[in-house]
Amino acid sequence: MSAESALVVLIPEAEVAVGSLRQRFDPSAALGLPAHVTILYPFKPPAELTLDVIDQLAELFARVPPFDVSFSEPKVFPRVLYLASVPDAPFRRLTAIISEQFPEHRPYRGEFKDVIPHLTVAHADDSQQLAMIASEFAEHAESLFPIRASVTEVALLDNESGHWQVRKKFDLKTCAGDS
Repeated sequence: MSAESALVVLIPEAEVAVGSLRQRFDPSAALGLPAHVTILYPFKPPAELTLDVIDQLAELFARVPPFDVSFSEPKVFPRVLYLASVPDAPFRRLTAIISEQFPEHRPYRGEFKDVIPHLTVAHADDSQQLAMIASEFAEHAESLFPIRASVTEVALLDNESGHWQVRKKFDLKTCAGDS
């Protein structure tokens, strides 16, 4: 597999609720990717993350105000248990901004018509296994909901070393007077 990069919002507040299941049932967690909401994956190959690209990202994210989000509703995609983000519009906005600036990098390689912001808990190949994981998750995490987070930055990660690592963090707009 060739090295990739991704833009994500890390959600450390979710680790206590999702960490153990992610380690067992999400291959990206085993490769060092913490609880997160993906903004754009895949992004550029690590070798193409030049200073110019980093500066463009910093400028784009500096125009976006921070926001608060919560996660309290487990949902299922085919083969994926996830937590829905409320609201999801700020994540969609971040994806749209990056996709407009870098149209050659479509979210999930254009595999999905509508990209739904989410925090992945687990992957499973069959619906029975996914149902069992969802049941285990509900028992474990119900008392931990809602998970609340303040989103103040976006992280650029790459897996050039074989494990996902934060390469750079970009602050969102820090005060109302910024332009």
